[in-house]
Amino acid sequence: MENVIIIGTGCAGYTAAIYTGRANLKPLILSGSMPGGQLTTTTEVENFPGFPNGIMGPELMMNMQTQAEKFGARIEYATVESVAKTADGHFDIKTEDGSVRQARAVIIATGASPKHLGLPNEKGLIGHGLTSCATCDGAFYRNVPVCVIGGGDSACEEAMFLTKFASKVYLIHRRDTLRASKIMADRALANPKIEPVWNSAVTEYLTDDKGEMRAVALENLVTGEKSELELRCVFVAIGHVPNAAFLGGLVDRDENGYILQTRGTRTKTEGLFAAGDVADHVYRQAITAAGQGCAAALEAERYLAEQGVH
Repeated sequence: MENVIIIGTGCAGYTAAIYTGRANLKPLILSGSMPGGQLTTTTEVENFPGFPNGIMGPELMMNMQTQAEKFGARIEYATVESVAKTADGHFDIKTEDGSVRQARAVIIATGASPKHLGLPNEKGLIGHGLTSCATCDGAFYRNVPVCVIGGGDSACEEAMFLTKFASKVYLIHRRDTLRASKIMADRALANPKIEPVWNSAVTEYLTDDKGEMRAVALENLVTGEKSELELRCVFVAIGHVPNAAFLGGLVDRDENGYILQTRGTRTKTEGLFAAGDVADHVYRQAITAAGQGCAAALEAERYLAEQGVH
């Protein structure tokens, strides 16, 4: 029986492991399908405190893992299939290989996966001119044209943020009006650096001889006309999918699938905590995920103390 199992290995999961490890709870981390989380797909991280010269995303995650292991955390490279609470108040965590691990408390830090278009060379271009986070990567594309795909509030926010850096921001949308709230749409369309590309879909990513993004192939969904748009980076802003479906009825979720926290990082199930992007659709930053991982660890420690576990 484990004291605490942490599901997920991004900033939230590793921070939770550091804190529960220092509390001598000997946490077990189950890595999931993407060890290290979304930051392992990025290049340089410039906005994480303590690294004035920046740090590569994979290196930051490896540092966090090493720090967690220093304090007694163990990591298993396993993907969780389901979580169930037993009659005696413990949790059974079943992984894809069919094995079951038991824990007194569980911290969910599985993050959210960005939606992509599903184009053939998409995965290989992540970090090479394809991203889902303007805040993370916008500063790398100064004085060059970029595009944002999407039509909601997030797409407008991303586009406006990118005008600080890019020479031009194309806002590509499948319809002829934005889905965003009126105030967000008005702000985006009033910005002279933002040019909407209406009724259009990206059908192909085009790369240069170094494998970096150089353009996108477009199709006008009304006229059928095909064209190319020269740019250096594509920011996909068509939403995220929280990795929480495996929890079933143990948690309540909002209309977009994000876990609803009841107080702090607690969920509706006693002993089950949620931290980071799996419950946060507002900020989605490495530092906010780390902060929630800390909070979940402290709350799990208090919960276990109430159960007589020290």
